[in-house]
Amino acid sequence: MHITQLNRECLLHLFSFLDKNSRKSLAKTCHKLLEVFQDPLLWSLLNFHSPAELKKDNFLLGPALKYLSICWYSDRVKVCNIEDWMKNNLQKDFCNRHENTVTDFLLEVCNRSPNLRSLTLSGCGHVTDDCILLLLKSCPNLKTLKLENCVRITDRTLEAVTLYGGSLQTLHVDFCRNITQTGLERVREKCPSVMLRAERSANMIPDNKPEKKLMLEKASRKLIQL
Repeated sequence: MHITQLNRECLLHLFSFLDKNSRKSLAKTCHKLLEVFQDPLLWSLLNFHSPAELKKDNFLLGPALKYLSICWYSDRVKVCNIEDWMKNNLQKDFCNRHENTVTDFLLEVCNRSPNLRSLTLSGCGHVTDDCILLLLKSCPNLKTLKLENCVRITDRTLEAVTLYGGSLQTLHVDFCRNITQTGLERVREKCPSVMLRAERSANMIPDNKPEKKLMLEKASRKLIQL
């Protein structure tokens, strides 16, 4: 029996075992397999391992998406975690190449995938509070939100969780250095049913702009003089 003689359900099942590139390659062989590739039911789960993968055309983003993971563990992600005012020109150029890549993709998720239930972001140093707030509003069925090493995430995201995360059951904000203990306590108070984990977040040194650091240093010197 030729593969194209299988019914739609069998083909979807076979495609489910393939990675995104393999699915795309198989879809190029005939019109019937292309239709299977384009079936939204095939794309309920998406995993990405770098921002560059988000720009490829080997996947389909649609209302069937329920589980999304974007995890960048490359050493190059450390560049994005450096405070903007401390980056040299080479580091700034590197970040500019993909600064909006993840954010733009998540905005597309907001527009096309309202049934999202689980989102994991790791090493996404350019994702902002505004992006997460919009996603919480657009995906009311979101039950799991895991953020790791997302340096631009602050207590504003935690506040958004208390306002728009009505379905949320699990919240991780690990190694997010601009999260504070005050913000975490507010989530625990307002959302007691949420399983909250914040490994190292509130214990890390938060970012301060140079002018703010200078003000803190002056205040410290005054206290010493007193």
